[in-house]
Amino acid sequence: MEPGNDSGISEFLLLGFSEEPELQAPPIWLFLSMYLIAVFGNLLLILAVSSDSHLHTPMYFFLASLSFANICFTSTTVPKMLWNIQTQSKVITYADCITQMYFFLLCAVLDDFILSVMAYDRFMAICHPLHYTVIMNPQLCGLLVLMSWIVSALNSLLQSLMVLWLSFCTVLEIPHFFCELNQIIQLACSDTFVNDTMMYFATVLLAGAPLAGVFYSYFKIVSSVRGISSAQGKYKAFSTCASHLSVVSLFYCTALGVYLSSAAPQSSHTSAVASVMYTVVTPMLNPFIYSLRNRDIKRALKRITGVPVM
Repeated sequence: MEPGNDSGISEFLLLGFSEEPELQAPPIWLFLSMYLIAVFGNLLLILAVSSDSHLHTPMYFFLASLSFANICFTSTTVPKMLWNIQTQSKVITYADCITQMYFFLLCAVLDDFILSVMAYDRFMAICHPLHYTVIMNPQLCGLLVLMSWIVSALNSLLQSLMVLWLSFCTVLEIPHFFCELNQIIQLACSDTFVNDTMMYFATVLLAGAPLAGVFYSYFKIVSSVRGISSAQGKYKAFSTCASHLSVVSLFYCTALGVYLSSAAPQSSHTSAVASVMYTVVTPMLNPFIYSLRNRDIKRALKRITGVPVM
């Protein structure tokens, strides 16, 4: 097959949350509010970490990186969705669709890797406290985040380039509110065996491996904490992991919900609703999860805003 878009298409149609007209216009103010809370909440968290010298530690460096990834993640899909709702348009150009798909894949995998790196950081802090500052030095922390960006970008680039080789049929309706890789591949008229194989391989490798790393880190953490004699010591050790565990659970549960809903037949509406949890709700809740249980973050936010955080 010759490379390129053989069908000469110029645009796709994003059907949104349902093909039924009465379900086409969800409240724009709700999604706009959620998006603004997600963006400004994560920006405030980044500002708090960068402006407070007491927060210049590996844990908070990774937290700021996660917040930045969350901003990018939610910004790849929500603004276009809001624009389509406001203008009552379903159109997205072919180039914009591929671009949106590229950045969505990049940010999703980046979130996954950073959560895994944060689990490794907690593992080193609890299981190897005497060597923590030596091992988790600024150079290693920067390298871990940089490698996360590089691997995520290369995967997104490869997946996007492979989509450019596909030719598409006359039906160009995507039953979603953004351009998702699996949905685009399903619209192709040409053979998609290589695309499907690469997509599933990347999912297993780039989602399964970080998740396995998280499980291993917390398995070692639990084993180490069980050896602590005092109840206060156990509580202090687990309390440093509580926020991260909450975010990991939220991220993977919503991602699993999207996967299961998209795998079920006749589930475009369910999949779109589940994706809202994945792309909007999760980035919006992350700053609250980390700030409400962390005294250092509360202090930094109070110093910036002048308003005490509950």
